[in-house]
Amino acid sequence: MQQTKRVKNPDKQRKMHFNAPAHVRHKLMSAPLSKELVASRGVKTLPVRKGDTVRIQRGDNKGFEGKVSRVDLKAYRVYIEGLTREKVDGTNIFLSTHPSKIQIRNLNLDDNWRKDILTRKKEAPKPERKEKPKVKPAKAEKTEPKVEEIKEEKPEEAPLIEEEAVPEVAKEEAPAPAKKTAAKKPVATKAAPAKKAPAAKETTANEAAPKPRAKRKTSENTQGEQ
Repeated sequence: MQQTKRVKNPDKQRKMHFNAPAHVRHKLMSAPLSKELVASRGVKTLPVRKGDTVRIQRGDNKGFEGKVSRVDLKAYRVYIEGLTREKVDGTNIFLSTHPSKIQIRNLNLDDNWRKDILTRKKEAPKPERKEKPKVKPAKAEKTEPKVEEIKEEKPEEAPLIEEEAVPEVAKEEAPAPAKKTAAKKPVATKAAPAKKAPAAKETTANEAAPKPRAKRKTSENTQGEQ
């Protein structure tokens, strides 16, 4: 079966929708089944076919129920018996509905291929959904930066060596070694030298008496002497 690629561009999506091949259009004409059919057949959706009894679920004609008279794959529309509208000139025309707006109430199983489709879809294993564990977001708490503890490596202990057996007599005779204790010597402290008093100067009688001043020689005296 030809597989179609998923496209996100709306222009390309519309182009693929309206230019789809017949086998893809047939799947696009699927409609949901009623609760009774789902319980009995084990199928939730099937493509609408001529002869199925359907009920309109949405729109102006909500609640209308009837048989499918025609399926238009080109326009993606379904025509139901009794659902008509009168024109101005007095003629009646059928109203079309989209398959997404109807619910299949009764299936037309005249076709054996459709029975095979029901059995195949019923036996198909359903994929198991893996439920993600719900993890509550942890509240942001102010935590101090952790300082890595430095583990001190303990030195490996040397294996104990068994002492040789010594006779008890020898142990008793052996004097215990005396511990030498050094006598502390007194520390000599130097005494500070005593300050000598300044020696008194001896004064003589000559030094104590003041000397007479010498007279200045004048010009007159010098002339008289001559």
